[in-house]
Amino acid sequence: MKTKSKKSTALPAIVPRAIWKKARQKLLVKEKQLTRALDKLAAERRRLPMTPVAENYAFKNTAGEANLLDLFEGRRQLVIYHHMWLGAPDYCSGCASIVDNFPRLEHLHARNTSLVQVSDGPWSEIKAFQKRMGWTLPWYSSQGTTFNRDCGVEEGSFGLSIFLRADDSVFQTYFTTSRGVDRLRFDFNLLDLTPLGRQETWEDSPKGWPQTPPYKWWRLHDEYEQTPKRKRA
Repeated sequence: MKTKSKKSTALPAIVPRAIWKKARQKLLVKEKQLTRALDKLAAERRRLPMTPVAENYAFKNTAGEANLLDLFEGRRQLVIYHHMWLGAPDYCSGCASIVDNFPRLEHLHARNTSLVQVSDGPWSEIKAFQKRMGWTLPWYSSQGTTFNRDCGVEEGSFGLSIFLRADDSVFQTYFTTSRGVDRLRFDFNLLDLTPLGRQETWEDSPKGWPQTPPYKWWRLHDEYEQTPKRKRA
C-alpha cells in the first residue's frame, strides 16, 4: 500500500554559492544602514528629557517592603519590566517568554544598571510562579499602588521603563510597550534571521511558508510538551 507523502515546506531559491554571496552582500548593505539608523535613534534616546518620580511607592517581595530607590540596589540606572499579571493560574506566556530571554545580570551591573520586574499582583502568587519558572531575576509586587499606571502601563498590560537616579531623586527617562519590547527577546531576534522567521501570519513571507496566528503558539517554557494552552476567559 502506498502512503501519502507529506506536503513539503516551500523553500528559498537554490543557487550557486557565488550568486548567494552577491545576494547576501546586497542585503548586508541594508543591514548596515539599519544598524547606523539604530545608533542614531539610540543617540536621540540618550538625549530625551526626563521626568521626576515623586511618589514613594511601596513594593513587596521575599525580603519585605522596598521603595523605588531600593530597587536600584545602589546603582545609577534601573530597568523595570512591568510583567503583566492576569491572576494565577492564567499567567501571561508572552511576558514569561520575555523573562526567559533575560541575560545574566552581571553584564548590566558592570555598567551601573539594575534590572528587576514588577507586577501588580499579590506577592504570594508571584512568588509561587517565580519558583515554578526557576527565575532568579528580582521580582516585586506593586499591588495597592499606582506605580504601573503612573509609568505608562495600561491596566492589564505590560511595558518597559528606564529610570535614572541622582542621589535620592529618581527620574523616569523612557517607556515602551507592545512591539517596543520585541528587542528584549533573543528568540524573536534569532528567528528573524532564519528563512522561516517567526512563522506568524502577520509576517511578509513567501507563499507556502508555515505560519500560525501570533500569540496562539506561545506557551510557558514547561508547557510546550503538554496539551494546547487553554483559552483565556
